[in-house]
Amino acid sequence: MAYEMEEIRASQEIFYYLLEHCEIHEEGENRLYRAYAENEQVQNLVKSQGDIAGSNIERYGNVIYLIPKEENYFLGFSKAQLKAALCKSNGTERDYFLSQFVILTLLVEFYDGQGSSSKSRDYIRAGELQNAVSTYLKEGAQGAGEEEEAANGLAFSSMSEAYEALRSDEKGSRAKTTKEGFLHTILKFLEKQGLIEYVEEDEMIQTTKKLDSFMDWNLLNQNHFARVRRVLGVEE
Repeated sequence: MAYEMEEIRASQEIFYYLLEHCEIHEEGENRLYRAYAENEQVQNLVKSQGDIAGSNIERYGNVIYLIPKEENYFLGFSKAQLKAALCKSNGTERDYFLSQFVILTLLVEFYDGQGSSSKSRDYIRAGELQNAVSTYLKEGAQGAGEEEEAANGLAFSSMSEAYEALRSDEKGSRAKTTKEGFLHTILKFLEKQGLIEYVEEDEMIQTTKKLDSFMDWNLLNQNHFARVRRVLGVEE
């Protein structure tokens, strides 16, 4: 398939912008957005460049996103990088998996996978999230045997021990060795990625349009989501 030089140049400009900013909004970058949305040739070129760079290029509503694939540690995060960002300095494997469980719990609390939009609530308090994590872990540890935990890929008992080993500080400590600080670190990380808005004064967590779009259009595969809910004990 032959491409015009203008199409090649436009695709390179779009992809470079995505590498720098990760997203293109119709309102902010109308020229680049229209060049992508209205020209299939340009779209194909940009997606091809994304594929070579280990990423997907997706348009949700009026925003174009660059989404690193799971094994893309150059544009995304490696497990070691996430552990360093989310866990205490001497964090173990179970600390890392606990941090991922907190994020998983946050998603389940906000999205139920039903209706035209998967979002089921507008906000959650940090304290409510903290209690939800504790509840899911305890119920999982009580209800799942070793074989079931292995099948689900979630070691509830080990994660529950790691979570309960964290101190609780009603003064709102930011130390990663406390439950409040551990959650605070995760929430600030998600906020930095543009996935949530975290109003610390009110301990209020809200999702962004970016995360809502990802859940509705990309991440919320019904089969995967049903499995997540079963693992957390939300449904039989």
